[in-house]
Amino acid sequence: MVTQTVKEQGAYEAAFRKFQEQTSADASWVKRLRESAYDRFEQLGFPTTAEEEWKYTNVAPIAKSSFETAFEREAVQGGSLENQLERFAYAESRGSRLVFINGRYQAQLSALEAVPEGLIVTDLAAALNDERYASSVREHLARGADYNANGFTALNTAFLSGGAFIHVPPGLHVETPLHLLFLSSADAAPTASFPRVLVVSGRESAATLIESYAGEGAYLTNAVVEVVLEENARLEHYKVQREGADAFHIATTTAELGRSSVFETTTITLGAQLSRHNIHVRLAEEGAECRVDGLYLVGTGQHTDTHSLIDHIRPHCASRQLYKGILDGKSRAVFNGKVFVHEGAQGTDAQQTNRNLLLSKDARVDTKPQLEIFADDVKCAHGATVGQLEEEELFYLISRGLHPELAQNLLTYGFAEEVIDKIRLASIKSQLDEAVLNRLHAKLEA
Repeated sequence: MVTQTVKEQGAYEAAFRKFQEQTSADASWVKRLRESAYDRFEQLGFPTTAEEEWKYTNVAPIAKSSFETAFEREAVQGGSLENQLERFAYAESRGSRLVFINGRYQAQLSALEAVPEGLIVTDLAAALNDERYASSVREHLARGADYNANGFTALNTAFLSGGAFIHVPPGLHVETPLHLLFLSSADAAPTASFPRVLVVSGRESAATLIESYAGEGAYLTNAVVEVVLEENARLEHYKVQREGADAFHIATTTAELGRSSVFETTTITLGAQLSRHNIHVRLAEEGAECRVDGLYLVGTGQHTDTHSLIDHIRPHCASRQLYKGILDGKSRAVFNGKVFVHEGAQGTDAQQTNRNLLLSKDARVDTKPQLEIFADDVKCAHGATVGQLEEEELFYLISRGLHPELAQNLLTYGFAEEVIDKIRLASIKSQLDEAVLNRLHAKLEA
């Protein structure tokens, strides 16, 4: 077992050394960060089911696969994806879109004409060595996502380069949503990409960010997103995961909230054979608020896992979390959500809910909402449900003349609608409507 683990980790050694040679001109602090992260990856390796946080999600298929990193290729290979950009676009952000293929920025496919003056949106690889941005990047990068705690985060940090750096200056309200589109292609060989995003929102600023993933073939996306909100800043964030059926998607999202700042995030999980999303929100200053919502819709052959930690550190902060799951066929979902209220975080107001709908006897959910409270003046609640469609509701619709399958589809969509209705961008809402209804229609035809 130990020999196998060493072999799996060693598969990345040559790629990492080649990557360090290719980026030898980068700043010394960046090279040290990468070296430290890779050393930590060698110590940790990939997580196993023996670890409490990963007991329901087996990543052995990832560890045993031979992935070629994007940096080992002479050129980026996007395959047919480059001709399908409109399929993944959103009308609200056509002029403010950054496109990445296999983790590498594609300027010729991106569109930035709608980006307002003052908003900094750039390739992270360039920002690492640009003296205009270097101090801000160095201050915040790898601070929220701790590579010492997780082998996947350590590996992402070791290959730190491709991705985006976004800085919203103080007082700027960005009306146009910014879209980060990550596409993966495995035309030549199974590919591993390591997207990295750093968002720093200054005081009194406001912005909307869309982060979406799609691809074709067998590949691994190992992504890390770090968000920093300063006093009274507001960020509306959407993550849409529509990876290919043979793909693996591992992601970490962290957010550090300043005084009276607001972070609203919604994660939509539709793709990948195995996906895992770690979310950590730190309400680090008084008066901060967050809303962390999600919807996962999975079928036969899919496994999705969400681990969230809402960290109430300072007094008078509020958090709301609603995750819903629809499972069909032989699929599995895991939800592990923790609300942690630190000593002294008086006046905390936190609610957490996970609801799951099973459309098949072969579907399985493991859900574990948790509260850890070390303050006495708080208002906290959590809960989880796992169930099937109500027979009485089905009977009512059928008795009114609806076809049984149509009645089932209607009730299933109604279950998801609570999350869908909170989405403020019409394009995402429409795309999600289509995705949900198409899956239900496909099941009806089958």
